[in-house]
Amino acid sequence: MISTETIPKITARIVYYGNLLKSTIFEDAANYSLEHFDHPLKFKVYLDNRSLLSLPDILIIEVDDNKDCFEQVKYIKSNPLLQGLIVVLAGIKEDKNWRNKALQFKVNDYYTYPFPLEDFFERLNFLIKFKLIKPKLLELSKQMDVEYQVPLMKRAFDVVASGMGLLVLSPLLLLTALCVRLESPGPIIYKSKRVGAGYKIFDFYKFRSMRNDADKMIDAISDLNQYGGDDAQSKSAFVKFKNDPRVTKVGKFLRKTSIDELPQLLNVFMGDMSLVGNRPLPLYEAEQLTTNEWSTRFLGPAGLTGLWQISKRGQKEMSDQERKELDNYYAANYSVFLDLKIILKTIPALIQKESV
Repeated sequence: MISTETIPKITARIVYYGNLLKSTIFEDAANYSLEHFDHPLKFKVYLDNRSLLSLPDILIIEVDDNKDCFEQVKYIKSNPLLQGLIVVLAGIKEDKNWRNKALQFKVNDYYTYPFPLEDFFERLNFLIKFKLIKPKLLELSKQMDVEYQVPLMKRAFDVVASGMGLLVLSPLLLLTALCVRLESPGPIIYKSKRVGAGYKIFDFYKFRSMRNDADKMIDAISDLNQYGGDDAQSKSAFVKFKNDPRVTKVGKFLRKTSIDELPQLLNVFMGDMSLVGNRPLPLYEAEQLTTNEWSTRFLGPAGLTGLWQISKRGQKEMSDQERKELDNYYAANYSVFLDLKIILKTIPALIQKESV
């Protein structure tokens, strides 16, 4: 038996098939939304009657005493509606052949009891938060790829301007790289996955301005989020920290002058993004903006600078809603004239009033 206080709370719908381990795993886990099946026909009927809005987050299927186990997994993986679900197999007998089949069908995990329940639920928590984000965005990318292409004139300007920028600024880029390396250990360039036009996912480059362990500190400083609401439980689609304690001394200067953004000229040159557009978002932010109301921002180009940068960047009253509306407006109205206007206004906007 395990205390519910030691189990990480997962706000998810879990469907469990089987009887051997159900009571052992979920006896004290009263916080979970759990549906249970022990008959193969009823389980299949349940799966057949799912809609996009009624899908569970996790399917846990027992292997022992379940001759239909891998047929069930095969059916799930072949169904377009179900194939993105998290599938975890569990049992009490260690069997090499079963594990090989699980690997063949690409299930998310396979557990043989006894195993630490804390680790089990921690793993489910991880899968819910991160495992499905990229596939969902990749699927959106496939759907929207034909709907957006960078206009030829805009792309030609991006190539010429970013190429000249990289050449002219090369001494500054080299000096900045040296300063970053001398101040703190770690890579000079910070690379992260970002989502741009048409939900395209690409590697996004910046000079590293933070400590090397910055990503591990996000939960501890969540109350500093510029876009967070007054309610401590509210979740904003955007994350931007005020007076971020993870930023190094050199990093503060780089951010204040926006020199940390210069490596993105390489992203522009390669075609990942444009000089002007909506800022490409981290996966965890973009995944929250897939509704019809806000997905419009992804129908326009991703950019190095944009309406947000020249209008209200760094201002305390900048709300989550306002930034979304600015992004949607640009996606629906971008033009050569608007791009030139934004570029001319970008330079005075580079010196920020707040440390964000």
